Amino acid sequence: MVSILSSFESRLMKLENSIIPVHKQTENLQRLQENVEKTLSCLDHVISYYHVATDTEKIIREGPTGRLEEYLGSMAKIQKAVEYFQDNSPDSPELNKVKLLFERGKESLESEFRSLMTRHSKIVSPVLILDLISGDEELEVQEDVALEHLPESVLQDVIRISRWLVEYGRNQDFMNVYYQIRSSQLDRSIKGLKEHFRKSSSSSGVPYSPAIPNKRKDTPTKKPVKRPGTIRKAQNLLKQYSQHGLDGKKGGSNLIPLEGRDDMLDVETDAYIHCVSAFVKLAQSEYQLLTDIIPEHHQKKTFDSLIQDALDGLMIEGENIVSAARKAIIRHDFSTVLTVFPILRHLKQTKPEFDQVLQGTAASTKNKLPSLITSMETIGAKALEDFADNIKNDPDKEYNMPKDGTVHELTSNAILFLQQLLDFQETAGAMLASQVLGDTYNIPLDPRETSSSATSYSSEFSKRLLSTYICKVLGNLQLNLLSKSKVYEDPALSAIFLHNNYNYILKSLEKSELIQLVAVTQKTAECSYREHIQQQIQTYQRSWLKVTDYIAEKNLPVFQPGVKLRDKERQMIKERFKGFNDGLEELCKIQKAWAIPDTEQRDKIRQAQKNIVKEAYRAFLHRYSSVPFTKNPEKYIKYRVEQVGDMIDRLFDTSA
Repeated sequence: MVSILSSFESRLMKLENSIIPVHKQTENLQRLQENVEKTLSCLDHVISYYHVATDTEKIIREGPTGRLEEYLGSMAKIQKAVEYFQDNSPDSPELNKVKLLFERGKESLESEFRSLMTRHSKIVSPVLILDLISGDEELEVQEDVALEHLPESVLQDVIRISRWLVEYGRNQDFMNVYYQIRSSQLDRSIKGLKEHFRKSSSSSGVPYSPAIPNKRKDTPTKKPVKRPGTIRKAQNLLKQYSQHGLDGKKGGSNLIPLEGRDDMLDVETDAYIHCVSAFVKLAQSEYQLLTDIIPEHHQKKTFDSLIQDALDGLMIEGENIVSAARKAIIRHDFSTVLTVFPILRHLKQTKPEFDQVLQGTAASTKNKLPSLITSMETIGAKALEDFADNIKNDPDKEYNMPKDGTVHELTSNAILFLQQLLDFQETAGAMLASQVLGDTYNIPLDPRETSSSATSYSSEFSKRLLSTYICKVLGNLQLNLLSKSKVYEDPALSAIFLHNNYNYILKSLEKSELIQLVAVTQKTAECSYREHIQQQIQTYQRSWLKVTDYIAEKNLPVFQPGVKLRDKERQMIKERFKGFNDGLEELCKIQKAWAIPDTEQRDKIRQAQKNIVKEAYRAFLHRYSSVPFTKNPEKYIKYRVEQVGDMIDRLFDTSA
């Protein structure tokens, strides 16, 4: 067994010695074969770089239009060829060739980017903008409705090109191209909306105003415009008062009548308010589009550049409005200044959205809207102050005064101006507060009424400040009316003039709810006006004393019944009758041409005067109608008691 095992071991060793060399030789052969294959593969790979220019030149020459995926694949091959030759053969002519091809391809991509943006960037239609800014609660998820600035397929191509240019093209010029094209579209969209407003103003259907949102289901062009303020409201109130006999007329004033406002002014105001809202919505949409196309660290800067033209256009137009208001103040056209109020209110309401949209932009961009708001608040405050001073100093005393003693135009204009502040109470109060006019009105500034901002006041303080301002205007108006009333030579006509104006003021305050605002600082204003009205009625009634004094008991002769009158007594009675008749006829003739527009007050004054005169005349007739003081009684007893009443009933009525 030992011999057999030894023999087996010996044979195994011989076999091992024979096999191992063969195995090693085989391994070497396999390694050599692999090296040859790798070498051939490397050669094929290297050789392929020499063919890249030839293989891709046609594709690059034809451009990426319609086959962006294939084009970018070719650009990737060229990019790799450039990298290979730069690393391995920097002096080879092949490197220059692929470099030139790469640059040409990059230029084609830049050109394609510009072409896609130019061809597919369309201005947003006015109707679509109006839908976007309508704020209609019935539209489902209004905030989620985005504008399609570019078709989806085009957008994806633009995104791929921009990413390639950033990653491989090392190019930022396309960002300038992007903001220039989009900036133009944004600016044109807003201008198109403004032009749409102007054209629509001449037709029956006018776009609605975002300042006063309204619910609608049809297209915007079918909705009548709602003015962003109280200009129309106040004019309707004035018309309403006219129907009730309260309208002012004939009286002159150096204030330009508010009733004569140009409708185009309202259209421009509405258009500007719409454009402000449109800018916010469109800028928000532009930023959403931009985030997909522009690299993150360039987004804010590009967006800042993109919105500049449209934003500057709005700011310039806003400053033009301020400038126009400033000129209007100089010529005392305060109705024009009122266009600032709805615009300023809308700007302040929109400011939070503005601030959000402009986050990350330059400080100069962010400060544009606050600067415009400050300018409007300043000019608005000046308009309010100048208006109050103008009411006080209106010089028109002798010319164009109402001959019939009716409401002066200064009064109707002043009240109409104050009525138009009703819907702008916070805005007007903030205007006054922004100028720190508390000292002017002797209203202390309580620290609790101001926020951390020096120009931000509580609504309660602003309301008190506005109330004090209105009371100041009314006080100035009252002083001016008193001065104007002295123009009349007849104290009775002066009293009628003041009565009409005071009554107009009181009724206007009550009907327009201004009285509640006045009562914030002057709780007795209503009672005070009623007292003034009553005082003027009493002054007017004294004009009849020269008529009633002739027939008053104290001035009549005393005689015994049945005793023959002496000539002196008969003559005295005749003079009393004649004086009464002449005075009655004279007053009725004069006062018939006077006016008391308020029907209720007119009837009240007539009735009171009729009762006084009829009662005195009835007693006088009862006493002397049967006394033989004359042979021709019809010459002196010209009127019956009822006729006297009828004559007084025709007072203040030119048609009688």
